[in-house]
Amino acid sequence: MKMLLKSLMILAVCAALSGCAQNAKEKELQTFIDNHVAKVKPLSKENNLAYWDAAITGKEEIYDKVSELTLKIRRIYSNPENFAMLKEAKASGQVQNDILARQLDLLYNGFLENQIEPELLKQIVELSTNIEKNFSTFRGEINGEKVTDNHIKEILKTENDSAKRQQAWLASKQVGGQVASDIIKLVKLRNQGAQKLGFDNYHTLSLTAAEQDVNELDGIFDKLYELTSEPYRKLKAELDAKLAEDFNVTVDNLKPWHYHDPFFQETPLVYDVDLDSYYKDNDVVKLAEKFYAGIGLPVDDILANSDLYEREGKNPHAFSTDIDREGDVRILCNVKNNETWMETMLHELGHAGYDKYHDMEMPYLLRQPAHIFTTEAIAMFFGRLSRNPAWMQQMLGLTDRQRDEIATVSDKYAQLKQLIFARWAMVMYNFEKELYANPDQDLNKLWWQMVEKYQFIKPPAGRNEPDWAAKIHFTIAPAYYHNYMLGELFASQLHNYLVHKVLKLKSDEDVSYIGQKKVGDFLIKNVYKPGAEYRWNILIERATGEPLTPKYFVEQFVK
Repeated sequence: MKMLLKSLMILAVCAALSGCAQNAKEKELQTFIDNHVAKVKPLSKENNLAYWDAAITGKEEIYDKVSELTLKIRRIYSNPENFAMLKEAKASGQVQNDILARQLDLLYNGFLENQIEPELLKQIVELSTNIEKNFSTFRGEINGEKVTDNHIKEILKTENDSAKRQQAWLASKQVGGQVASDIIKLVKLRNQGAQKLGFDNYHTLSLTAAEQDVNELDGIFDKLYELTSEPYRKLKAELDAKLAEDFNVTVDNLKPWHYHDPFFQETPLVYDVDLDSYYKDNDVVKLAEKFYAGIGLPVDDILANSDLYEREGKNPHAFSTDIDREGDVRILCNVKNNETWMETMLHELGHAGYDKYHDMEMPYLLRQPAHIFTTEAIAMFFGRLSRNPAWMQQMLGLTDRQRDEIATVSDKYAQLKQLIFARWAMVMYNFEKELYANPDQDLNKLWWQMVEKYQFIKPPAGRNEPDWAAKIHFTIAPAYYHNYMLGELFASQLHNYLVHKVLKLKSDEDVSYIGQKKVGDFLIKNVYKPGAEYRWNILIERATGEPLTPKYFVEQFVK
């Protein structure tokens, strides 16, 4: 008995000592996190405010300030001694507390992609900011007159004259010639930094830091390519026949400017019903505000801080930003009362609501979405409603006849929209992967090869311009675009779960979510409040009962 008691005492002492060592490591990490947040939090807020001011004014001196602040923040994350400490903490296995361990993962990934020598980091930040400034302030020209993005898109939506459409399309690409060489230089600088860290290029480094794997992504996109090719081919053939008729050309003579968007990433509105006509006499901002309030996710405070209408010098692209992770969330838009901006308002307020409703009791580092694509999923989930006939009838006060009129084409538009976007996302994902693998190749040729393979659109005869560079995402969101497609998959998975498990309906027919506070409650509890407490794959399984899968997207749109 004495020997047994002695053995038990020895085990207890060992366990206690082990606990002390583990607690010491966790205390060391907690101290590091506290000091890190004390430095990063005020700088991030200042940087976000400066970026906001730059975006709404286009002033060069404010963009310079953004560059300086961004560099200060990235230098904090580039500290090699701190990175070594985080690396050792992960390897030790002594950080057992789940909340601390998750913060450690996020910090490690944040430091990983910033382990770049200071001078190189400075070049990357300054060049990236300068390119973005050029995007923000550049305006294409038609017949010597500067035009906004909204004006270009309006021409591509409504103009019947092919020559005028061509002028607008060419104007949309002019920015590419202004920034292409700088983007290539930026890609090479990013690669240089990644290769010094042992990665083959920046694309691979970025995916790793985002807790993603290129082989997994390749598998998802390859499967989507296989599943969508034939349905897309059929739908596009039907669409092409309609466009050819509308513009009085043969199908073989359709050009990129005959589609209703500069990159053919959005759906041409050609099937009898003009959805824009239903929104033109309505205030899309107030419609969005009313809808979100009705599902228990009020956004009036977000809108009060936002900048919603276009003006000279203002960034033409919509975005949402969380200024301080303490409730100051804003969106930037350039609103017109049409279906596109109705979708955009619902989309950006989806992002903003995700940020607004994080659990403020959570540590600062976890007050962010589980992943960049989970916030995209929420934004897309809500953005889809702008073409939903049941939603439109209730929000716009339409008659049954008008609703039926919309319903005759809404399914086709929904399918077209998702298939068109899926194929466009394939262009972006595969082109960007090749861009970082070899930035010295003929990128103009590669771009049109991708466009022809995935979108079935041929380049204009003799075209050899950097049309790819007119897409701002290569600068501001590198190795990001695939997350939009992952977001669509998660949006469909959420839709399926909400319809069948939360609302307990047999089908999604006539589902508009209007006034369904259960939806807001579910999202706050299961997606918004957890923030980044869980990795994206764990969060999705906890919220929907299964891992991320393309099957619900296929069921919903690939028929």
